[in-house]
Amino acid sequence: MTPPHTPSENHTADVSARSGDDLPVALGRIPSGLFVITWREADRDRGMLASWVMQAGFAPPMVTVAVAPGRALLAAIDAGGAFVVNVLAERQRPLLARFGKPAAPEEDPFAGIGVGRAPCGAPTIHEAAAWLECRPVSQTAGGAETPSDHVIVLAGVTAAGAEWDVQPLVHVRKNGLRY
Repeated sequence: MTPPHTPSENHTADVSARSGDDLPVALGRIPSGLFVITWREADRDRGMLASWVMQAGFAPPMVTVAVAPGRALLAAIDAGGAFVVNVLAERQRPLLARFGKPAAPEEDPFAGIGVGRAPCGAPTIHEAAAWLECRPVSQTAGGAETPSDHVIVLAGVTAAGAEWDVQPLVHVRKNGLRY
């Protein structure tokens, strides 16, 4: 799989300067969901907040997930591990702070949260709008001439669950050039 690339800090400023003030606003207007991606690592439940997840195919069903280099999820993916995309429900906004930063080694981010298990063993968060068990197929971090600051993972969906009457949490940024 393609190794991730971390561009210089000036990359974002260069893009903004070339396109004027409209680019950050325009990118920020692209709505996305908010998701907690979960996986198992050495008999421990892990999770991270993500906002760049998108359906990428019908048959077979596939999704893409954008992950910043250095996140523990990439190591699990590189090892061929499955993961679960939990589609957060509107009422689960409090989970954003819990999963927005990596948990300390002694911290259990799932404490007090109801969880089930996907067939792969990764946690599924109770009351989420849906969950999708995913197996990585490929990944890219752009090309040599246009490297990206995120790794895009293409994954096949192998199992799923959904709450029919629950609205997903949707997010729109003020600035599309930063979290």
